Amino acid sequence: MPALKRPHIGFEAALGRRIDSLKISKVRACSECKRQKIKCEIKTGEPSCTRCIKKGHRCVVNNELHQFIEESHEWKSYCVSQLEQVRAAVHDLLRRNEMPDLSSYATHHRSPSIMEPGAPQAAAVIDHTNSSSAMAMTRENSQEPTLEESELVAAPMRSLYEVTKLRNLRSNLNSVSNGVSPSSDLEQDLISRGCVTLDEAEMLFSVYSLTINQFLWGGIAMVHPDLESVRRSSSMLTAAILAVAALHIPNNTDLLNTCYKEFVSLVSLSTLNRYHTLDDIRALTIGAFWLSDLSWKLSGRAVSIATEISLHQCVRKMLKGDMSQYQGAQVWYLLYVLDHQFSTAYGRPPIIREDVAIRNFKTFLECPESSQRDIRLIAQVTLFAILSKAYDLFGSDTDQEISEDSLLRIREFNVELDRWRLHWQPQHLVSPYVGSYPSKGVALHYHFAKFQVNSLSLRSITPSAKLSTDRKEAADMAISSAIATLNMVLEEPDIRNSIVGVNLYTHAMVAFSTVFLLKIAWNWKATSLNVDQAQVYNLVERIITLMSGVKASEKHITFHIANGLRRMMTHLRERECKRIEIQTDGIEDKVADKETACLDFGIFDENWNDFGNVMDIFDFLQPGNWPSD
Repeated sequence: MPALKRPHIGFEAALGRRIDSLKISKVRACSECKRQKIKCEIKTGEPSCTRCIKKGHRCVVNNELHQFIEESHEWKSYCVSQLEQVRAAVHDLLRRNEMPDLSSYATHHRSPSIMEPGAPQAAAVIDHTNSSSAMAMTRENSQEPTLEESELVAAPMRSLYEVTKLRNLRSNLNSVSNGVSPSSDLEQDLISRGCVTLDEAEMLFSVYSLTINQFLWGGIAMVHPDLESVRRSSSMLTAAILAVAALHIPNNTDLLNTCYKEFVSLVSLSTLNRYHTLDDIRALTIGAFWLSDLSWKLSGRAVSIATEISLHQCVRKMLKGDMSQYQGAQVWYLLYVLDHQFSTAYGRPPIIREDVAIRNFKTFLECPESSQRDIRLIAQVTLFAILSKAYDLFGSDTDQEISEDSLLRIREFNVELDRWRLHWQPQHLVSPYVGSYPSKGVALHYHFAKFQVNSLSLRSITPSAKLSTDRKEAADMAISSAIATLNMVLEEPDIRNSIVGVNLYTHAMVAFSTVFLLKIAWNWKATSLNVDQAQVYNLVERIITLMSGVKASEKHITFHIANGLRRMMTHLRERECKRIEIQTDGIEDKVADKETACLDFGIFDENWNDFGNVMDIFDFLQPGNWPSD
């Protein structure tokens, strides 16, 4: 009799086979019959085979592997049944609470480390990636159109949703809340994973909450009372707060890199998420206000999410009496300021335009929940509404000279800015955390704005041009405003002491004012403009001393500003010495006009008075990529 063919069965973990894919024949012969290679016959009702009874042997059937497989199938069937019950229960709970469908929540699937023999491990990873990112075309539970209840005139995508009932076409209006972010995982955040100890996290949270947070209009972007509350609400907000706080602590580079990488990772993972909360948006705004290399990207992402969840409708609903939309409206105003600050800083058009929400800010301030920090925020909103009108009127073309007729409009903007300061500065009270900074900050931003608007009078104008009386008046106003900006930073204690904690826009405008004055003092000192070169150089040296002496991480923007200005001053003094030598030798006429009129700084060119193009002017404002190790 030919030998029975047995399948080649090795240890499952070594072979990497799944149990349910094994095809193994059931063992029927006992051990003795199998050893003798004879037929094993078992009569009905007998416990042993005929030969074992006759010979007096113990009849043993070796069927352990088959029993193991059967037990494995039973166990897996039981687990699948239990999982289906849990899934059904969760689905019912989500439906009853009008929460997103279970399929919208992120999963942390670990790909099996053991693959089928001959199949590359990458194939399993690719298969998982493809399955998790498959295009979802799931419909709502109620699939019948409701023409009687639908709006007659609505957004086109809303009508498409009404027809198809596809979940992914519907705006997630329920996410306009301060609830828990779907991506928040307390057990998997950087603290639970041990990347940052709890003591370190508490220290960083305290630094941010008591100091840095207060500079952002009384802490309007972080409303949680403690670290535990932040962690339970949004892992992204937690990482943003810790990263920004670490940026302001000296000799803590490793901790900063850890928190920074965690924040960047969470932002990247959230890119394609459909469901977000207000705290997710707050996390992006906090990162944008302080992390220089991410500011523009985070600002745009925050505005995109806000419009996706219809945050711009909150103020409109408040106008109709729904005061429950207060937090959503507050975040929308915060985004308006963020968007316009960085559109000014980068010289790019803003995304959020002036609409009914911006024009009806008084309704927001009349809300019972409104406080001093809302006054500080709305003051910024109204300021950038004025600057936006200037941007729309004059544009950002650096080659376009402002006409003489347009100089009258600059004078009108000056009047608007004067009124703005008179209206808002008295309403800013002393803060227990940052002293008189709120009130002094209004004056500082007033000087920023006056400098920015009046500097347009010199756009595309050469130092050799003859200036009209009106143009000279505006240019002198720009110079005096830039000097007033630096004097406030140097002389006002509450401004000087807060220079390390203020957001990136303030640093950019201080740097812009400084470079403007340096260029005026060098290129325009022979003109009739009201500029004192010695005074300018003295102010710049003092700004360098202030910026280089702050206590913060070496990656903080103030150190890069100080180093950049120091290089400029060194280059200026070297050129001044060469100019004096040339004059002494009596060959001044041989110096090329362009060489003396425009310094070869790379950033000292004719486009110095670009409207608000602050960030692109200074390469030292972009300190490079953050370490990846």
